[in-house]
Amino acid sequence: MAGPVKRSLTIAGHATSVSLEPLFWAALEQAAVDLALPLNALVAEIDAERSAVADPSNLASALRTWLFLRLQNAASRP
Repeated sequence: MAGPVKRSLTIAGHATSVSLEPLFWAALEQAAVDLALPLNALVAEIDAERSAVADPSNLASALRTWLFLRLQNAASRP
């Protein structure tokens, strides 16, 4: 498995960088396509959800968790 790849994104008008393994980048890009959202918009939504909790995780962890939960929810549908 390849190591993390750092990408620059714009979230809520500010630039940030996130390091994720290529597998997660590919899954995030596919999720954005499935939801008909630009990648930056999807990451911004996930970031907003992350920021709403009392003790938020870092953005990379939030993205991985969101992707895992998406996969888990898809697997539980008939």
